[in-house]
Amino acid sequence: MNYMGIDHHKQYSFITLMDESGEVLRSERVANLRSEVEKFLSGVDDAKAVIEAGRSSYTMVDLLEDLGVEVAVAHPQEVKLIARAKIKTDKRDSKILAHLLRTDLIPEVYKRSQKNRGYQRVLRQRAFYVASLTRVRNRTRALLAQQSEEVQEQTLRVKNLFGSEGMKVLKSLSLPKEDKELIDALLKTYRHLDERRKETNVLVDKLYQEIPEARLIRTVPGFGVFLSVLVAVEIADINRFDNEGKLHSYTGVIPSTHSSGERSYHGKITKQGNRWLRWAAVEAVWPAVRSDFDLRCFYERLKKSKGGNSAKVATARRLLTIIYRMLKENRTYIAYKR
Repeated sequence: MNYMGIDHHKQYSFITLMDESGEVLRSERVANLRSEVEKFLSGVDDAKAVIEAGRSSYTMVDLLEDLGVEVAVAHPQEVKLIARAKIKTDKRDSKILAHLLRTDLIPEVYKRSQKNRGYQRVLRQRAFYVASLTRVRNRTRALLAQQSEEVQEQTLRVKNLFGSEGMKVLKSLSLPKEDKELIDALLKTYRHLDERRKETNVLVDKLYQEIPEARLIRTVPGFGVFLSVLVAVEIADINRFDNEGKLHSYTGVIPSTHSSGERSYHGKITKQGNRWLRWAAVEAVWPAVRSDFDLRCFYERLKKSKGGNSAKVATARRLLTIIYRMLKENRTYIAYKR
């Protein structure tokens, strides 16, 4: 068996090929093209590769697997902890990766399927449009805050400044010429982004119909179509978690722990893991508490003893536990009956 350590970049990768004894057979910079990778692999009968997880790493993963090479995806932060170096180069990094793979010391991450990654791109695109819309709204309000008191009073009368009625008010405002042009440009940008958001909503609705796990999660209080699809896609395969605690840890909603001798201290949540899944669980807390009696009692009880923030995080963990058990048992949520 031969081992390949790959230090991947957008345009090229530095690849080190090592045999079972640790001797470097080849080490060179290779363009991220199929023909170049095939040339590097010529004469290599049996090889396993490792690459750090990154934004564009999966393009190389797919290429190598298509060429018959088994690929492990390494956790970038944990690899750095194992192999710290004061001298850092592409050649050195690829060699260290190959050596760690040879000695079976690679901390692997879950390797997602091409279909699951396609789902993620749709959800990330919608999140991008929503975040951009928020920035445009904030910029518009910042400009309006610098206008006369009369203008501010007109905008405050409207319940939704960016709804149909609010748009009419914004267009009719009496503003200085330069500010009027700035507001008009922002409104054009807003309308364009809102159209793109609606288009991605259609794609998300299609994913909802395609993913059965999303329809199960939709029955949990607090989870609409988007959050249901997001959670289902980020979890991907519930069977990769042995218990709900592993899901909590993956989401990053468990308290940090500092232990020395006989003393242990539990601090704030780790916030390490899947930030999208963590955001979805916390985002669902308020609508879940408002709509479900059992969850509301759970939240209020903890709020009295531990405070609002701790109660919110604990409720997010409770929601993840519910989702874990539902997906494991393939059943919908059953609300508590008063």
